[in-house]
Amino acid sequence: MKKLILVLLSCIPLTIFAQTIKTDVLVIGNSNAAFAAAAQASISGVKTILLLPNNQLQLNDFKQFFGNGVAKAFEKNAKKYLKLPDSVALPVLDAPTANAVIKYWADSSKLLSIYTNSSYSDLKRSGRGWSLKLANGRDIKSKVLIMAGDPKPLFESLKIANLSPAETDTLTYQNNVYRTTVAGIIASKPRFLSLYSLLNATENNLIYLTAGTLEIGQAAGATAAYAAFYGKKTSESNLKAIQGELLQYKLPLMPFADVKVTDTNWLAIQKIGLTGILKAEISNHQAFFRPAKEVTYAEIKQPIKEYYYKAQIWFDDHKDKPVNLKNLVDLISYVGNKAEDATLKTIKTNWNKSYGLTSTFDLERVLTRREFAEVVTQFLKPFDDVNIGKNGRVIR
Repeated sequence: MKKLILVLLSCIPLTIFAQTIKTDVLVIGNSNAAFAAAAQASISGVKTILLLPNNQLQLNDFKQFFGNGVAKAFEKNAKKYLKLPDSVALPVLDAPTANAVIKYWADSSKLLSIYTNSSYSDLKRSGRGWSLKLANGRDIKSKVLIMAGDPKPLFESLKIANLSPAETDTLTYQNNVYRTTVAGIIASKPRFLSLYSLLNATENNLIYLTAGTLEIGQAAGATAAYAAFYGKKTSESNLKAIQGELLQYKLPLMPFADVKVTDTNWLAIQKIGLTGILKAEISNHQAFFRPAKEVTYAEIKQPIKEYYYKAQIWFDDHKDKPVNLKNLVDLISYVGNKAEDATLKTIKTNWNKSYGLTSTFDLERVLTRREFAEVVTQFLKPFDDVNIGKNGRVIR
């Protein structure tokens, strides 16, 4: 009899556990943003549930997202689902087929789950995270919640009438907030999403989205994944770590209309653009990097001095010098305490092969913005090695 009681008691925790689904990130909604958030969170390595209020996602054509990590993952799964070889271009898919591809993706993933036609109730805080009850009686507990659907249940839970959603800003250089971007958006005007707009000022581990863009969703997914993976609150988000993750998966953080993710020098151009050492030209409601344009002394002097104390002395001693390789390497060697000969040798070795530049290695020729971006990103590393505050100012 005692043995039977022990057996029955041992089954109770298993029964309770079976009623609770635990995940790292929970995304509620059926928009582009909801899908991209769930996809990126799972790609970034955390368990993710996408909860749909109906039976399918409402998605736009992925052609606008060409080359991006989430779109590439979608394309890879679409070709598998449709049994297409890699060499065949993916055709434009209708909504039912696109949703079937995403279901196939989730079914074959250990980290991404999609629950369709899922009504829920009792959305509330659970420790530092969130919990809700599905209509079938099961509970979901999540470390981070991304609300990209009807916010009414969230407002009722928090006993508030409204909540500020993530909002983008127009790219200008009147201040330095653009340096905190986690998504660049090419729209009627070049726009960016600051990490600190994405984070909720009053509620930790909650990201609230109303805009339905893939880019904003991807930024939200990476931010939520960072908090879940490292066991942190979203208020403890590391800007550079999240930016680096998104750049790894080819999300443009600066909305340059003339430099696509397929460009050989895309990463270096994105990084130098984020620092503001080379700024975009805003024209006809677009932001142009102008990679073939020559770099001028005047445009780099102040931002490099902002990043490096020693640069002040170098610029004082080198008035209005042409920005060629000879002078740039002299600057790099002085500011970064690097051996000039070894630096030049490495640049020459990397010029065509590693950097993918088609121009001739020439010490006296004024550098293009593309060339400058590659050299400075590798040797001074202003994006990788210099921290940025919430207002976009350099932290030394």
